[in-house]
Amino acid sequence: MDIHISIEGRHDLAGQIYRQLRAGIVEGRLTGGVQLPSTRDLAAQLGVSRKTPLDVFERLLSEGFLRTRAGAGTYVAEGLQRLPGEKSAHAKAAEAAKVVARAKARPLWDEVAKSIALPRSRPDLTHDFVGGMTDKSLFPFDVWRTCVNQALRAQARGRGGYRDAAGEQELRLAISRYLAFSRAVSSNWDDVLVTQGAQQALDLMARVMLRPGDVAAIEDPGYPPARACFAALGAKVVAVPVDGEGLIVSRLPKNARIVYVTPSHQFPLGMPMSLERRVELLEWAQQHGAVIIEDDYDCEYRFEGRSMEPLKSLDRAGLVAYVGTFSKTIFPELRIGYVVPPASLLGPLSRARQVGDWHGCTFTQTALANFMLNGEFARHLRRTHKHYAARRAMLLSHLQSGLGEWFEPVVPQAGIHLAARLKAPLTEAAVIDAARAASIGLYGLAPFYVRARPQPGLLFGYGGIGVEQIDSALTTLARLMPKIAR
Repeated sequence: MDIHISIEGRHDLAGQIYRQLRAGIVEGRLTGGVQLPSTRDLAAQLGVSRKTPLDVFERLLSEGFLRTRAGAGTYVAEGLQRLPGEKSAHAKAAEAAKVVARAKARPLWDEVAKSIALPRSRPDLTHDFVGGMTDKSLFPFDVWRTCVNQALRAQARGRGGYRDAAGEQELRLAISRYLAFSRAVSSNWDDVLVTQGAQQALDLMARVMLRPGDVAAIEDPGYPPARACFAALGAKVVAVPVDGEGLIVSRLPKNARIVYVTPSHQFPLGMPMSLERRVELLEWAQQHGAVIIEDDYDCEYRFEGRSMEPLKSLDRAGLVAYVGTFSKTIFPELRIGYVVPPASLLGPLSRARQVGDWHGCTFTQTALANFMLNGEFARHLRRTHKHYAARRAMLLSHLQSGLGEWFEPVVPQAGIHLAARLKAPLTEAAVIDAARAASIGLYGLAPFYVRARPQPGLLFGYGGIGVEQIDSALTTLARLMPKIAR
């Protein structure tokens, strides 16, 4: 029996023949029990050497698609699970729907998708105030290259194998020294667990602490990915309102197992939690047996006022997990963060990390440790602080003068973004749409609220936009605002 096989050119002859024979068997065109031509006949039919079909038949035999009968030839194996043959469009659609129904995710992941859909940078815009961006042009890549080369040499000297799930000792030491110096958080190197960013730290804490149905409290407005993290593990997430002093402790649910807060720079509004409120929250956690997750993001960039004491530095009962990241000080793609948890949770967190992905990239961790221990990280922070301070000053000068008729900025002491409330009757959508038409990216505060009534306003990120761009964009916005207001 001749088999129709098309040969195109003289490249990968065995591969071409193999793929066409296998497709014929899987799709049912070559049915079980059908005898195939001999390798000699097939070679003559296709104009190839006999070795080519011999190699193909051996591969199909080893994979179970063919079988041989002594002295009788080679046959298509019987009992194969074949893909269905050609069907009508209607039949295909019906079958696809059945497959989707069988492979359907839990409904909560639709809600999670909404929570983690934070605004992203828009390259098509001339001026973009998206939050969470850093300016890579400020990073000393030449210095970083030296640290990477040192890490590479260290890796070459070592033996291959899995490492400590809590991270490389050098980096944990560098982080503990940095926290002791800059944030008054006293810890030894072995109190620190290195993660792939702050989000993994939250995920590990939730896995270790929460069972389905347990209560996790978050700020409202607050950080949507934290809410998504707790909800994805089956927790009941309760949004607790904030005021000018931070989280309102009296509104916390009494059965909360975890309380997630951003006390140094409330996300997204920007005000710090007052010392009185911090003490109240620590007392509440001790009375109710809850663990506080303190996300100290953006704490490195403080522009005015005295640095507030982290909850971790005030904690005497061992109930605060201090979370930090290098996503804002270096860049998000680095994917390195850390958590300094209560001592009783360090072991379980390390085991949870090992179960998930064992450990992060030790090469990158070693390079970052070099960058920190040789003083380059501190120098980098001083350089970037000057740039971000100038951008913040330019932004505030516009919001408090030319745009002051329509905006009420919430002046933060730290961070690389600030929030500004809109004065009535302006709406977020009207301002955002008009700005977008002028190639200016602005983003509303409404997506960060859960239960509290949203106060219309905008979040201005200035990590990824220069002073001149801020000046130009807000000068243009000031010209647009009378028309938007009308």
